Amino acid sequence: MASRSYRPITEQRARVLRKMMTPAERHLWYDYLRGCPWKFQRQKPIGLYVADFICYDAHLIIELDGDSHSGDEAYLHDERRTKYLNEQGFRVLRFTNRDVHAHFDSVCAFIEQAVKNPNIEGRVGSDSFKMDGE
Repeated sequence: MASRSYRPITEQRARVLRKMMTPAERHLWYDYLRGCPWKFQRQKPIGLYVADFICYDAHLIIELDGDSHSGDEAYLHDERRTKYLNEQGFRVLRFTNRDVHAHFDSVCAFIEQAVKNPNIEGRVGSDSFKMDGE
């Protein structure tokens, strides 16, 4: 069962993050998620973490990873975070900021597939969005 519990300090952090979205987060939110048929919310606290985007009905979290998510230590942190979110009943999709900007339509189509198919989750890389001629 997906939990909505969190610590008050995490809610404060979520408010700040909603006001300071990255360009990739703004693009995905304003140009797709905010108006899509499934109800997504942005920067929502889950335990000690703040999910970039969450759809409670589909038990789906979307995380956008920028340069700060590269390297072994960041990768391990993301894995711990994903494991925790999975334990709370959520699937997690991870895209890079670069993928949102370079392959926006494909990212949106992938999200739509994930909402409809409860077996889709994981780290989604640029290779998933290669088109003929790219």
